[in-house]
Amino acid sequence: MSEPVPAAAFPYRLVATDLDGTLLRSDDSVSQRTREALAAATEAGAAHIVVTGRAVPWTRHILDDLGYDGLAVCGQGAQVYDAGAHRLLTSVTLDRQLAGVALAKIEAETGPLYLAASRDGLEGEVLVGPGYEVHGALPATPFTDASDLWSAPLNKIYVQHPTLSDDELAEVARRTAGGFVTVTMAGAGIVELLPLGLSKATGLSLAARRLGMKAAETIAFGDMPNDIPMFGWAARGVAMANAHAELKAVADEVTSSNDEDGIAVVLERLLG
Repeated sequence: MSEPVPAAAFPYRLVATDLDGTLLRSDDSVSQRTREALAAATEAGAAHIVVTGRAVPWTRHILDDLGYDGLAVCGQGAQVYDAGAHRLLTSVTLDRQLAGVALAKIEAETGPLYLAASRDGLEGEVLVGPGYEVHGALPATPFTDASDLWSAPLNKIYVQHPTLSDDELAEVARRTAGGFVTVTMAGAGIVELLPLGLSKATGLSLAARRLGMKAAETIAFGDMPNDIPMFGWAARGVAMANAHAELKAVADEVTSSNDEDGIAVVLERLLG
């Protein structure tokens, strides 16, 4: 009598997930099915790592709710955060002089922009200027004096325009200021200016090295153009059904939407 064939081992050691539009449903919750699929992948020997554009102060409450105590990559790759210890391990800040030049170059073509900025650190505030629309119920501090924007170290600057679409604004920003800052789009109304060369891939590679894991052992899930570098770094990139067309174009696979447990669909299949 032949022995039963054992289930195939889970093929990845690292599962990297974006938050908004990916791990989080539209109501900012994480489904029980997705929680169970991630727990099963962890039991099979993989590590789960959150890789988000949100800075630590906008991410910490979500990780705490999940009972997440591993490393997280926050601030579009700028921050590696130890969620269990509530400690910032690495942080990259924006050169404020270069950022000022970049903004001037963009505004020379687009006219005045609406601005917000994420201050560095565990308790870094998000400063929001006149006209800038914050999406979701996230804490922010209004400012009216432009000098306040530059008064402390920053991880990123957010830009919005009264008439240009996100895609149009990002295109103009890259063309006019791409030699001074990295420009990325992280969601609806979220075009960001980052330290030159920074991306989710740079932050994820740092965190993976700390965990003793490699790109070839990583599967990544995302939904927006800011996830493109992460997909380029990981062995496999999975876009959600609700993902931006630019990300779908470079993905190895498109799964169900964030509201239809797209992460769980893939993990359950891989777990057999």
